[in-house]
Amino acid sequence: MKNYARLLAFLLCAVSTSSAFAQLDSDFAKANQDYAQGNFKEAISGYKTLVGSGQWSANLLYDLGNAYFRTGDFGHAILNYERALALERHHPEATANLQIARDEARALEMQQSWPERYLQFANSNQYSIAAAVAFWVGVFCIVRLIFGRRRSAATIALSILSLFIFAIATLAVYGLDHGSKGRALAIVTGQDVQARLATADTANSVLALPPGSEVKILSTRGDWVYAVLPNKLRGWIPVKSTELVRL
Repeated sequence: MKNYARLLAFLLCAVSTSSAFAQLDSDFAKANQDYAQGNFKEAISGYKTLVGSGQWSANLLYDLGNAYFRTGDFGHAILNYERALALERHHPEATANLQIARDEARALEMQQSWPERYLQFANSNQYSIAAAVAFWVGVFCIVRLIFGRRRSAATIALSILSLFIFAIATLAVYGLDHGSKGRALAIVTGQDVQARLATADTANSVLALPPGSEVKILSTRGDWVYAVLPNKLRGWIPVKSTELVRL
C-alpha cells in the first residue's frame, strides 16, 4: 500500500513539474510573439516574469536585452546582455549587441587588469570545477605515495602538477570574483546619473555616468552605493540607478 502511495505521489509530482514547464514555455512563446509584433513593453514584461521565476538562461536574458534595446532603454539592454554573458561567456549574439548598445549609449567600461584579461577564456564555475578535480587528484596521489610500496616518479610529478593547477585555479576564481568585473559589477540603468563625492544630490560630481556604464560596488549606505568608477576614481551613486549583473 505504501508503494502505491509513493508511486502516486511521484506521478503527481511529475505531472505538476511537466505542467510548470509547459506554462513557462507558453509564457516564453507569448513574449517572443509580442516582440515579433513590435509590442516591446509587453515582451519585456513577459521576459521579466520568466526571469523572476528563476528560469534564467543566456538566451532569455539576451532576448530581454533586445526588447529593452528596441525601446531605447540602453541601460537595461546592456545589463541583460552582460547577464547573458555571465551565464554563457561565449554567446556571440550577446557580445555583438552589447558592443552596439555601448556605442549607442556611449557607456563607460571598467578597465581590467592584465591577469583578468588573460583569465577571461573561462568563468568562475569552470575554474572551480578544475580546482576541485585537481585537488582530489592531488590528494589521491599523495595518499598513494604515503601508503604505496613504491614511489613512482610519475605519481610524484602528477601530484605536484595537480596541486599547482589547484592553486592557479583557486587564484583565478578569487581574481574573477573580486576583480573589476566580478560579483560586485553593476550597471548604471538610470538617466543623467552623476557619481558624487558624498551621499547628497548637492555634493560635487566626480563623473557623469551614461546609461549602461559599469561600476564596481564597494558598499551601501541608505539610498546610496559607494563604487569604483571607470576612471578608477570612487564616488557615491543612488541605489535606484544601478543593478548588479550577477542575479
